[in-house]
Order: sequence, then structure tokens, then C-alpha cells
Amino acid sequence: MRRHRRTAWGRYRAPLTAAILALGLCGTGAFPAAAADAPGYAFSPGARTVEGATGTADAPRLDAGRVYRGSLPEHGRLTYDLHLAETDADATAYVPVTAVPSPDATVTATDGIRVSVRDAHGTACSYATARFGAALSPHPVTALGKREAGKALCQGAGTYSVLVERLDTGSAGTGSAGRWDLEIAPVLEPRLSAPGPSEAPGAWDSATPEPLAGAPRDLPGGAGFTAARPLGQGVWRTALVPGQTQFYKVPLDWGRRVRATAELGGAQGHGYVGGALDLALYNPVRGLADDASLGYTGVRRPVSLVPLPPVEYANRYAAPAAVTALRFAGDYYLVLHLSDRLGGTFGRGPYDVTLRVRVDGRAHAGPGYAGRPVPDGVFTAAERGAVVAPVPVAGGSGGDGTALKLVAAGGFGLGTASLLVLGGWTVAARRAQSRFRAQKPTA
Repeated sequence: MRRHRRTAWGRYRAPLTAAILALGLCGTGAFPAAAADAPGYAFSPGARTVEGATGTADAPRLDAGRVYRGSLPEHGRLTYDLHLAETDADATAYVPVTAVPSPDATVTATDGIRVSVRDAHGTACSYATARFGAALSPHPVTALGKREAGKALCQGAGTYSVLVERLDTGSAGTGSAGRWDLEIAPVLEPRLSAPGPSEAPGAWDSATPEPLAGAPRDLPGGAGFTAARPLGQGVWRTALVPGQTQFYKVPLDWGRRVRATAELGGAQGHGYVGGALDLALYNPVRGLADDASLGYTGVRRPVSLVPLPPVEYANRYAAPAAVTALRFAGDYYLVLHLSDRLGGTFGRGPYDVTLRVRVDGRAHAGPGYAGRPVPDGVFTAAERGAVVAPVPVAGGSGGDGTALKLVAAGGFGLGTASLLVLGGWTVAARRAQSRFRAQKPTA
């Protein structure tokens, strides 16, 4: 089943007796005990607090390059202003909004948020929705609003309205009551300095490659976009408890692409949980490229993203949304979510999750922009900073330790990486929840 989110690994507790849950559509209850064990979302440390308005007259202003934090009430509709100066009239504006419900909230598959951008006349520039889907589990969901340059509507400088709406479709008494936290991170992409491609690329290799083989290396993910753990090609392992979401980021240069498979380890117990594990891919401005989820019976199972084309500027002219998302270089986010409903059927875990990541394609120079994006460097994969690479522990404490060293990869996608060991530390497999956060300004 297509939908999205997380990973997990570990030994399993004695199974809990539970009714078999129908595929993603029956049973909307969360399991507070399991949800309470899951770490919360890691908001950007420098986020500014902002409260949206109920109308355009007093809507607060959003500036590209800054990260904002607010909240959205039940059945709420909040408005924000996005101002484009004359110098930005030909730029494309992206406004990703991440909604984070309480871990003990009860949600349905169709609950979520809608984000739209409108011009001064109320004309809609874009609509986007994000829903909780088959996992039936409260977790961060992100919808991306856009004001694209070069379209027939919504052109020129001025003030645009960003409308964030909460989609509460549950019946009375079963809905997701309470406010949801919000994280908003606007981005500006400048126009090209010279005319570029105006049509989508032609055919590309869409064959599904064999998943990477090899022993997994322990690497827990971060708890948010700005705390996403950097990784490259390899086989990685993490641990998730029901209700937990983890974030990774993969730097992709122009012409490069990522393929990913997540495997949920086996567990004791009997039953079925739809949408048990969700794997999603987001682009550098947090636009969803693809997501997939799996149903779970306690037997080890994989879920894979669909084969996607290499990153190209011209992908924005393609029809499929999954292709249009791959429109610029930068950090691409792999997000894993483990449904909190596993706790009622197979126990509280933690659950073993193996993430197999393949990065291929021939890197090349990208299009020339007429200015700098905001925030600076968001569409650059070269010199992205720290890429985590585990190496064996020499004379370590048994078989379950791994030394993680930070490797600075300059010119990552251009094949000119120079490696510099910055530090290392031992991570016990039973402590896979401990975090290292590599942070940068969000995209």
C-alpha cells in the first residue's frame, strides 16, 4: 500500500493479546503507553514563535530563510502573509508546513492539513494536503505551498496569503482534539540567469535495482527535519518504538538519485497492523516525492520507494508529482514512521528496522541561478558538511559497539570528496535511541 514513514529494530517483549486490526480502515485508537515512549518532534532550535490570524487583515508576515513555530486549533484555519519584493518577483516561493499532533491524539486516515497560497485577489496559486494515512497514528505530516514563477496566475511582486487548514474528518468524540504544533520554513528559489530547459526530461532507467547487500551498521535517525541524520549509500539499522518518527538526509547533486528500502524486523505475536511502517522521501524544501507503507503480521517485511529519476531542473515540467519534486539538488529527506498501533498487537518494542540506501547517477553542473536562494546553500549538494560513516571498533566491548566518525565530504556529488575525520564515539546497539544531530539552516 502506498503511504509513508519510519524504522525500528531490537528484541521483542512478550506479545499482547489484541484483536486483529483491519487494513488501515478500522480501529482509530492510539496506544498512549507506546506513544509516550516515542521521542517527540525536534523543532528548529532557532524557530520564531508566530500565531496565524483568522483573516488576511492581521496576518503575520513570513520571511524566507527563517523557521517559524506555531499551533493549529481543532478545525482551525490560519492565515499568514508572504511578501515578495520587486527583486523576488521572478523567484519561486515554497512554504512547507509541518503539523505535529500530540502523541496521544486519536487520528483517522483522512485527518491532516491543507496548505494553499493565494494572491491579493484570492486566486489560488497552489493547494497541497498531507494526511495521516493507513498508519492511523499521530506523527509529523508536511504539506508544501508554492508560488511558482512563470505560471499564468499569481505573478509579480506583492503580498501573498498562506492559508493553513486543519482537516478533522473524524466523528464527534473520535476526532483529534487539541492543538497541533506547526513548523513553517519558507524558501525562495531565484530565477535562472539564462533561459533553461522548458520541457521535462525524456526516458530514464526506471528498473528496480537489487537492494544493497551487506551487514547493517547502526545509525539512529534524528527527530525532525533540522535534526535529520546525514547518511550516504549503505545498509543502516535503527530502532523504533511504536509512534516514533526518524529523519535522515541524503545529499544529492544534479544528475544523482536515491533509492531506498526499509525492512521491519520480525516480532512475536499474532495479528495484523495496516500501515505499520511508513517510508517517505522529501525534497530540500520538504515537498513529498514518494511514500510507501506496509502491512505487518509479525514477519520481517520490506517496503520500497518507487524508482525515481535523477535530480534535474527540468523535472518541474513533468506531470507526475513524484518527478516534479526532484527539481533541485540539495538534501533529500528519508523519513521513517512506526505506527503506534503495533504496541497493542506485537508489544512496545523497540523494533528492528534496516534501511538500504543506494545513490547513483552521473553528477553534473546545475543551472545557473540569477541570485542566491534563501536560505543560502539550500540547493547545493557539494560541501554539504558532515556525512556519518560507521567504522568497526578496534578492541571494543563485544560485538554490539560501533564507532561513528564524522566525515566531511567536500564536493560530495562531483566525486571530489576529501575525507576528514572529525571525531568518533561508541554507540551500543541497545542504546540506538541516543542522538547525534547534524544541523544546518532548514530548507
